[in-house]
Amino acid sequence: MVFNDVKRWVKAGDSLPARIARMTYKSIHHFEIPVIRPLHGSLYSLHKVISGAIDWTLRVFYWTPLFKSRLDGSAPRMNLYGGMPYLTGPLLISIGRDSRISGATTFSGRSCSEPKPRLIIGDNVGIGWQTTIAVGSSVEIGNNVRIAGRAFLAGYPGHPLNAKKRAAGLPDLDIQVGDIILEDDVWLGTGVTVSAGVRIGAGSIVAAGSIVTKDLPPRVLAGGSPAKIIRSLSEDDDAVPFVGAA
Repeated sequence: MVFNDVKRWVKAGDSLPARIARMTYKSIHHFEIPVIRPLHGSLYSLHKVISGAIDWTLRVFYWTPLFKSRLDGSAPRMNLYGGMPYLTGPLLISIGRDSRISGATTFSGRSCSEPKPRLIIGDNVGIGWQTTIAVGSSVEIGNNVRIAGRAFLAGYPGHPLNAKKRAAGLPDLDIQVGDIILEDDVWLGTGVTVSAGVRIGAGSIVAAGSIVTKDLPPRVLAGGSPAKIIRSLSEDDDAVPFVGAA
């Protein structure tokens, strides 16, 4: 109580001592050390070298072996950066070669599915920061797929539609679950959501922030909520609007 009274006095007081206290606080709060570029530039470079060496050591000797211990197969030349994905629920995972996966991702398997949910990731796949892949029964990701940050592959909802069953903590129903398939060369922009039961054809691109609720054919640019086809893409098409960071 006394602290709050003093804080209020410093912030709003009109007396000379209160103004002096307020000015003193602001001077301390906004104090900065002048930048000495040769010194601080060298310190920055040293910081990058040390932090890079620590990141490399953790990635090679800790995060990657721990994550690979949960996989079916060896996932050769996998680049797991920024930690280890959060794994929850029963989930069989197989990953091809040359994949790049952010450690700030979540791979989730539906707990009441039989057989166990399966996540299949092909070769040369990139999965970005804060992406969640929720596997109800099966999620298949083809070769050369790019999934940008904060994407969500929603293979199961986690809760039933009935409010009473949901309040009682009962699981979702089998009819709410569906496979998700991303064929080769698909690119999902930042923040894309793909619903259960959806198949996205080879070479298609989905614009950032879109929600895909129905199948998309190969080689189209789609966007919106729900996502709709904007135009077709040729195999050598480079005139594609920005759809989100890979």
